[in-house]
Amino acid sequence: MKLIGWAIALAAAGLTPAAAQAPTSTTTTTPAAAPAASAAGAPAASSTPAAAPAPIVYGSVGHAIPTPGIGEPDGRKGIQEQVTPLGHEAANFHNDWLLPLCGAISIFVLGLLLWTMFRFRRSANPTPSRNSHNTAIEVLWTVVPVAILVAIAVPSIKLLRHQYTPPPADVTVKVTGHQWYWSYEYPDNGVSFDSHMLKEKNDPTRGKDERWRDDRDGPPLLAADERMVLPAGKVVKFIITADDVIHSFGVPAFWTKLDANPGQLNETWVKVDRPGVYFGQCSELCGARHAFMPINVEVVTPAQYAQWIASKGGTMPGAKPKPGPDSTGASPVSAATTPAAAQPQAAQPASGTAITPRATNQAATAQN
Repeated sequence: MKLIGWAIALAAAGLTPAAAQAPTSTTTTTPAAAPAASAAGAPAASSTPAAAPAPIVYGSVGHAIPTPGIGEPDGRKGIQEQVTPLGHEAANFHNDWLLPLCGAISIFVLGLLLWTMFRFRRSANPTPSRNSHNTAIEVLWTVVPVAILVAIAVPSIKLLRHQYTPPPADVTVKVTGHQWYWSYEYPDNGVSFDSHMLKEKNDPTRGKDERWRDDRDGPPLLAADERMVLPAGKVVKFIITADDVIHSFGVPAFWTKLDANPGQLNETWVKVDRPGVYFGQCSELCGARHAFMPINVEVVTPAQYAQWIASKGGTMPGAKPKPGPDSTGASPVSAATTPAAAQPQAAQPASGTAITPRATNQAATAQN
C-alpha cells in the first residue's frame, strides 16, 4: 500500500506544470534597468513628484479683491446697490413708488383710526348713530383700492416683461445646483467647473491640503474656491437647473433669484457694466448644508474674460482652435501625399534644349 501511495504522488508531481511548481518571486527593477527600458522604447515610470498647485495671486482674474459694500451684505436695512438694468428698474420701483405708497396708506389709515377713536368715543356720543349704510363711503372704499392696485400693476408688469424678454445673449452660462455646491458650464467656450465654499482655517472639517478662506476671498460663508467670471457690458443668459433637489440661484446685486428645479431649465439674464465681485447664496431650503452653497460672480473686462477662458482651456466664439498633436496641416509629409495633379509642374524648356534628368537617390535606396 505504501508503494502504491508513493507511485500516485510521483505521477501527480510529473503532471504538474513547471510554472506552478516554481516558487513565486517578486521582480525588483533596479535603477539601471530603467534606462535600458527607455532605450528599448518602453515608457519609464517618472519619479518626479506631482507639481504643486499654482499660488493664488490676489488681484488677478478669478481672484479679484471685493469692494466693501458692493455686491456683498454690509448690514444695511434696504436692498443692495444694484448693478444691472433690471436691478435699477426694480430698485426705483421699490424705493420711489412702493415705499411712498405704503407710507401714505399707513399714515391715512392711522389718521382715520385716531379720528374715529376721538370723534366717536362714548363720552362724546352717549347715543350711538343708527346709520348702517353710506353709499358714498362704500363707493370710495371700492374704487380707491382698485385704483391703487392698477397703479401698482402697470410698473410691475413692465418690470416682469423686461425680466422675461431678454435681449440676444452674448454669453451663455449653465448653472446646476447640487447637494451642496454649484457647477458652471460655458457651452459656447468649452469650459466647465465646480464651485465649493471655502472653509475657515480652523474648521475641523477642512481637509489637510484644502485651501482655507482669506479675507480677500470674501466674507465668511460666502467665499468660494472657483468664481463664475463674466464680461462687463455683455448680455449673459443663465440656464438654471438642478440634479437632485430644488435649489435657488440668487445674486441680490443683480436682482436675480430663480429656482433650480431637477429636470427643468429656467432662464434669466443679466448685464453688468461695473467690474467687481458679487456674492449670492442658495435661496431654497435644499437640505442640511443649504447655508453652505455660496455664489461668487466676478465681472471683468472683455479682454480679461478672453484671457480667463483661454486659461481654463476654452476658446472664444469665432476663434480658430490651436492645432492639436494629430493635426496634419503642418506635417512634413503633406507635400508628399499631395496628388501629382495638384502639384505645380516645372516650366518646360525651349525646343531643342536637352533635358537633364533630375538626380535621385534610387541607387542609394537600392543599395540599402
